[in-house]
Amino acid sequence: MKQKMLLLAAVFFGVLAFMFTYQQLKMERSKIMGSASEIVLIRMKTELSEGEKISEDAIEPVKVQRFTNSAARSYEIPWNRSNEVLGLPAAMLLKKGDILTWHNVKSTISSGRSGLALQTRNGYRAVSIPVSSVSSVSGLIKPNNIVDIIGTFHFPDAKGDASLDTVTMTVLQRVKVLACGSDLGYTTQGQQAQMARSYSTVTLELTPKEAEMIIFASQKGSLTLVLRSYDDPNFTHEVQSVDWAFLQKNIEGYNAERESMLSKPGH
Repeated sequence: MKQKMLLLAAVFFGVLAFMFTYQQLKMERSKIMGSASEIVLIRMKTELSEGEKISEDAIEPVKVQRFTNSAARSYEIPWNRSNEVLGLPAAMLLKKGDILTWHNVKSTISSGRSGLALQTRNGYRAVSIPVSSVSSVSGLIKPNNIVDIIGTFHFPDAKGDASLDTVTMTVLQRVKVLACGSDLGYTTQGQQAQMARSYSTVTLELTPKEAEMIIFASQKGSLTLVLRSYDDPNFTHEVQSVDWAFLQKNIEGYNAERESMLSKPGH
């Protein structure tokens, strides 16, 4: 009888110990799972050999559970950064279903012999100036267009008093546009063929002396780009400085000149 009681007691305490251990394990598991989160990574959709370039068709998004402080998260590539690996060569054989990491791709370092530097001719400089939708012909100016640059400035009045007079003049003619914002006029490898609909800067191809003048002019006044025809090689030599007095004096003559020009055949 005594032995049976001891055996029952041993079984009872054994069951209690098991239940206690199970409960502790369950609580620990809940804590661990609670610190995990779902993230979207890049998974290989097809197999790529070493050196083959990663394309949109070769990858796909995949949802996985990862612990917050997992070391894997530091080198696994999130899906929202997939555009950064498009066009890069694989550093090793990548099998279908592999999770893509930064170790799997070869990074490329630019030699500088590409992009805007390659498009700028010898003896010229690429200079960016700020523009608005108005000063860039409603944002319709594109790379490789030819423009004139007209500036509006506030100069001391010609009479010599302290007041300021507003003057508008043509600063440069037949200037090549190299870029509008980050749009260079072509799509580089790995880029989407989606160019910005608006931009706040235009990059011009200028000589060193012209660059100095345009930078100064952009600081002292406002510059407006005037779009030219590709087929117009002419320079206007009778440039003028337009102020209020000039406008009042010449507006009637300019309208008569325009009327005469439009009456000619082909206009």
